[in-house]
Amino acid sequence: MDPRRTPSTPRLSARARSAVERARRAIGDPRAGFDLAWVRALTDAPIETIDRTVGELEEIVPIAEEILRRHREAGRPHYAQIRAPFELYVITRLLRPDHIIETGVSSGVSSTHFLLALRKNRRGTLHSIDRPTFQRGRRFRSGESPVTLPPGEASGWAMPRTLRSAQWDLRLGSSEALLPSLVEEIPSLGIFLHDSLHTPAHLTFELETVRPKLVPGGVALADNTSWTGTAFPRFARRLGVRPKARGRSDLVGLRVPPSL
Repeated sequence: MDPRRTPSTPRLSARARSAVERARRAIGDPRAGFDLAWVRALTDAPIETIDRTVGELEEIVPIAEEILRRHREAGRPHYAQIRAPFELYVITRLLRPDHIIETGVSSGVSSTHFLLALRKNRRGTLHSIDRPTFQRGRRFRSGESPVTLPPGEASGWAMPRTLRSAQWDLRLGSSEALLPSLVEEIPSLGIFLHDSLHTPAHLTFELETVRPKLVPGGVALADNTSWTGTAFPRFARRLGVRPKARGRSDLVGLRVPPSL
């Protein structure tokens, strides 16, 4: 091999790229691509296995279309809540966790993709904590936060009804009140996603609360970390690992070391 050449960057197959593009168009969010390097760093899975799992996104296109339809009907045509729904699906399929915790539900995009993967795995429970806020009037107005719930709706309002099953444990209230007892209840935690109040103190609280139950090889994720300062990097240092950002975004994750 010519020493001046560098190995080519791994890429998804044409079939997998097509599945991502179809799912991205269906959900209506141009940010919702797929970061292969990020998923590989968080799961340590072979590229061939990741590629094969990404191909499953073809199966969820009708559900993504339903989510987009419900967002449009609620006056939120460009709202997809989290920029990495497809990575959440693939990470869950690869890690096959018994328990997932997410803080922050809103319309239910992340919840949907977690639950689709758990259903495919035929195992596992998603525990979601949400403190909903509600739209002020009958119509969604410009300048109002898209995380508000439309009139008459509940947390996860854009989710297909078929996913509201025994695999979804939804708890309403603040994570300060609900997270400690939830963590006590479960024997282990394979994936944690912070997407609630984005302050350094709150993120630190959530990470330190779930830390005792995080399994070796598990994943901790936090969105909007540009608002939470050094909270996530500091937690990563405590575990002896480096955080991994999804591309140039402020959605970050870490893989729990085997020695934890």
